Amino acid sequence: MPPLITQAEALELGHLTEPADIEALVERAWEVRTENFGDSTDMCSLVNAKSGGCAEDCGFCAQSRFADADTVMHAMMEPEQILEHAKAAEAAGAHRFCMVTQGQGLSKKDFQKILEGAELVAEKTNLKRCASIGHMSTERAKALKDAGIQRVHHNVESARSYYPEVSTTVRYEGRLRTIQAVKEAGLETCVGGILNLGETEEQRVEMAFELSEINPTSVPINLLIPKKGTKFGEREVMEPMEVVKWIAIFRLIIPGALFRLCGGRVENLGELHGLAVKAGLNGVMMGNFLTTLGAEPADDRAMFEELGLNVARQPDNGSNPRPDNRSGWLEGDSPATPMEALIDHQDEAPMWDPSTQLRVVKKDKRTPKYPTAAA
Repeated sequence: MPPLITQAEALELGHLTEPADIEALVERAWEVRTENFGDSTDMCSLVNAKSGGCAEDCGFCAQSRFADADTVMHAMMEPEQILEHAKAAEAAGAHRFCMVTQGQGLSKKDFQKILEGAELVAEKTNLKRCASIGHMSTERAKALKDAGIQRVHHNVESARSYYPEVSTTVRYEGRLRTIQAVKEAGLETCVGGILNLGETEEQRVEMAFELSEINPTSVPINLLIPKKGTKFGEREVMEPMEVVKWIAIFRLIIPGALFRLCGGRVENLGELHGLAVKAGLNGVMMGNFLTTLGAEPADDRAMFEELGLNVARQPDNGSNPRPDNRSGWLEGDSPATPMEALIDHQDEAPMWDPSTQLRVVKKDKRTPKYPTAAA
């Protein structure tokens, strides 16, 4: 679906500062969202299946060996551990579950564990299945599909023109090759980025139109959490109304994609989560994030229900990766899950918990300096 506004119009909207003007923009984005998706939602949860010790220099990430910060680590989870986190996500009301690992790619041994974990989640739950495991070939993407993965996440992170400031060791072109490999394997794509890395408003618009060209199924929007010791660790968080404004602008540029708000939403949005949903979101990342804590499941579901959106479990999650829970869209009752009643709080089920499941390891004093963009 082509953009509904031009780059010049998007940049003009980016200059809006008056709350009334931004609220009018939100109403416009809400119309686009409901026209394309009705009252359906697409709630996601993840597990940090392998963390820490990354050799890349992505400036937003404390897992990088270039970050002058303690590293949060654990080895690749066993398939049975992945399944337990998936069951907890399902009990919280998530529709899909994503297995995430750090780095540019996985060893054969670790990749096999992802495949086995995906097979277990497909067999033992009614969740949609996603993976985010770095660069991959078409062959690996096809192996993921055969194991039951339906969608692969691989961000571009920022605009092409600003990307060298974000990472010099993970090439932008390599990201595009992985996205193409995923498409060639017949999988859905989940491609987004991070706002507030120091990019200009022009570059935010640039990234949105680049994403429109990629035409992903899903667009995750992340917001920088400045972490001391990382390249972008001294930045301030975004103003909540700015976040809402840019979600709405992205919605007008990429009207046909599923939008979800992921990392940084708790720290950056404050009390404006509900307005952010109205700005064009289909879902959020439920539960915790890779290395930080998130919101309670009951609060996340309530945000969408207050706008008349349907967060009910979806009867054919296992067969259809697209959202299908619009009221009256499917007949029959939702399937049984590990817990018949939805849980409201994370301590009611063993959801991914970085506060207890990550091991903090101090880096030595030889932490290398971030390479310059020119290098």
